[in-house]
Amino acid sequence: MSGVRAVRLTVDRWAERLRRRPEPAEPIARVALNMRSAGAAWGGGSQWVAQIVRYLGDRRYAVGFELRDDVDGIVMVDPRPGGLVTFGPDDIARHRARRPGALCIHRVNENDARKGTDGVDRLLADANRVADQTVFVSRWLRDYHAERWFDTRRPHTVIANAADPRVFHPIGSARFVPGGPLRLVTHHWSDNWRKGFKVYEEIDRLIAGGALPDTELWVIGRWPQALRWKAARTFEPTHGEALATLLRQCHAYVTASLWEPGGMHFVEGAQCGLPLLYHEDGGGTPEVGEGFGIAFRDDVRRAVLTLRERYHELRRAVLERAPSGDAMCHAYAQVIQRGIALAREGRARP
Repeated sequence: MSGVRAVRLTVDRWAERLRRRPEPAEPIARVALNMRSAGAAWGGGSQWVAQIVRYLGDRRYAVGFELRDDVDGIVMVDPRPGGLVTFGPDDIARHRARRPGALCIHRVNENDARKGTDGVDRLLADANRVADQTVFVSRWLRDYHAERWFDTRRPHTVIANAADPRVFHPIGSARFVPGGPLRLVTHHWSDNWRKGFKVYEEIDRLIAGGALPDTELWVIGRWPQALRWKAARTFEPTHGEALATLLRQCHAYVTASLWEPGGMHFVEGAQCGLPLLYHEDGGGTPEVGEGFGIAFRDDVRRAVLTLRERYHELRRAVLERAPSGDAMCHAYAQVIQRGIALAREGRARP
């Protein structure tokens, strides 16, 4: 019986503690994102969503994916409803007709030039009509759209993409030893030729032909079916911890992707401590890579040799200047916080 009484006493004490626990604090504000994270490798937008949801949640924001009446702020990540995208600009316009105080931020991370499409620029221009504030992922992308439709007198800012620092970090990464093999790596989810595969094919040919001795090329992900590697070491598409582990086994990252609004692939490499080789026509890429990388246009061989010579200098630079997912999320949180504060004062609309 004494054992039963002890159990009851313990249960009673826990019940009393639960009764005395304070009620959960009210959220600072409620934010609706119009895109869910895929929870896997699904492009930069999905990765951005996963990071910002966690970051805002840790700071007492209530984050959801529906247009509730009590929403204080709306973030439009993609204007094309369907799949992971839960609502579009028309839904936002109708919501704001009923609830005019809700702030709307439009994150622009796309263009037609990147994949040779026709219609994305017009779609973004039309969607932007509901936005109070626009965030571009690179200065290059802002200027690109300013030449076509965006009025730079409207409220806007530039926040570069960055990856999750819990996964993509330089601790434990390989170090290049002078005189040893230099291991280059690239990875792409898309097999579009504009991702730089002509250049990667050229590097592969130079290695196989002996013009780049003591050099390796690792290719992770997908590539055009017509491409036949001669010397490259290839890996299946992967993401997260498995991808970061592969990246940290290499010494430098190469991207020849053209007209990138603000790619995530080379950012993940940089955050793993890899200096960058990047194409001059990489869109927003040079804005990130110029501090710790080597640019090239027609002579990628010379760029590789220059990187080999300057590796230790560039390695120190990338460790100091690499993008940070925490810094990126903080910048977005500031935009959201300031915008909601002004919206409550009736001052958000341009």
